[in-house]
Amino acid sequence: MSGGECSMSTARGSEPWTHHAAKVNGLRIHYVRAGQGDPVVLLHGWPQTWYMWRKVIPVLAERYTVIAPDLRGFGQSSKPVDGYDKRTVASDIYELVRSLGFEKVFLVGHDFGGPTAYAYACAHPEDVRGFAILDVSITIDEAEAASYFTRLFHLSFNAEPDLAVALVSGRERIFLTHFYRDCYNPGAFTLEDIDEYVASFSAPGALRASMAHYGALWTDLAHNKENAKTPLRMPVLALGGEMGFGDFCVTAMKRVATDVRGGTIPGCAHWIAEEQPEALCRALLAFFAEVGG
Repeated sequence: MSGGECSMSTARGSEPWTHHAAKVNGLRIHYVRAGQGDPVVLLHGWPQTWYMWRKVIPVLAERYTVIAPDLRGFGQSSKPVDGYDKRTVASDIYELVRSLGFEKVFLVGHDFGGPTAYAYACAHPEDVRGFAILDVSITIDEAEAASYFTRLFHLSFNAEPDLAVALVSGRERIFLTHFYRDCYNPGAFTLEDIDEYVASFSAPGALRASMAHYGALWTDLAHNKENAKTPLRMPVLALGGEMGFGDFCVTAMKRVATDVRGGTIPGCAHWIAEEQPEALCRALLAFFAEVGG
């Protein structure tokens, strides 16, 4: 259950958002908020925080109330020992939304934020006006899931968080920069951006907590298979990076939803919001307007 909002609201310099924290499901969830209007909830992935939306928030906030939380285990949010399956993480976000007085929302999820938004939409379909998923698939097949573990080394590595933390601690910058530089335009991440992320993931407990999301992937698969028995009926926008998931995002979502559109964002890899924020904002604003925002 929600415990209400904590007494924290700060703006930093000329940033168009304010920082807040809310007590939900017994955890402290940090989030930033900007703008006015219908609510848009932005859910980040790994290895990121709310900060991945920094180029998107000002544009969306011209028309919408934008809420960008740190998921449990990330950034300034609590880092519990367990509860990293996406159903549980989605429950945090749902309770956060309710604690802020909102009901129907637009959801946007990237990477782990995508399966989190999917779990939210499955649990509360009547409260999701539209759902956008960025460069990730909702996996409902064991063989497909196993193929990801084979092709993407960090899935298996991070899924053993004790070992991963032992090897990465003190080397967070080297480890994380490997992922940020794996993009169409490495200049999308400045040294200051990497500093921001390294600081977040170097905090006590942060590295292990973020990696615990990987340890829950097989539980997520079982939940996805169960949820897929009732396809989503709200409008879905699926976007993949040209060097990332590409059009497969649309293909994957059509297995679990009935009203899917989208395609590929050119000139980027996995990090759509940071590599091609203008193209993403255009796509999101058009989608929100189309489905009634």
